[in-house]
Amino acid sequence: MSTAIADAAPAHLPAIHRIYAHWVLNGLASFEEVPPEIGEMDRRRLAVQELGLPYLVAHDGGEVLGFAYAGPYRPRSGYRFTVEDSVYVAPGGHGRGIGRRLLSEVVARAEALGRLQVLAVIGDSGNAASIGLHAALGFRQIGILQSVGFKFGRWVDTVIMQRALGAGDTVLPKG
Repeated sequence: MSTAIADAAPAHLPAIHRIYAHWVLNGLASFEEVPPEIGEMDRRRLAVQELGLPYLVAHDGGEVLGFAYAGPYRPRSGYRFTVEDSVYVAPGGHGRGIGRRLLSEVVARAEALGRLQVLAVIGDSGNAASIGLHAALGFRQIGILQSVGFKFGRWVDTVIMQRALGAGDTVLPKG
């Protein structure tokens, strides 16, 4: 397999939409319960990219295998040096290093942009794949928000993981 990482473009939206819709309907990584329309997915992509932040796809030729991005953690200016990552791999694509390649590139690009912290807000404390991926890339678990989501007829935890970028909090940021 010759997987490439690229900036997400409008041509990737149908695949991004399919991947995300699958996980909305079948998983706990997202607490959305109804998949957003493709136009909403495009609006979200553009909002991230207009901030200069990475929104990426992994693809093998014409097939999109997954997507990932770093969005603002919170809208208030005091959080401007912190981003939150999201990673989604196509159904059946886990265990092939796709998520690792995507997240590694998101982290590298966020760091190159001068961000100093990246957070993962992982749906479901039982999501061993996402927790393991983040831990393998240097994230540490900061805490668990217990029973903050309700999906598929049950309460769901959120795991918070964090990784410093560059010098992290050992320096004062520029800007």
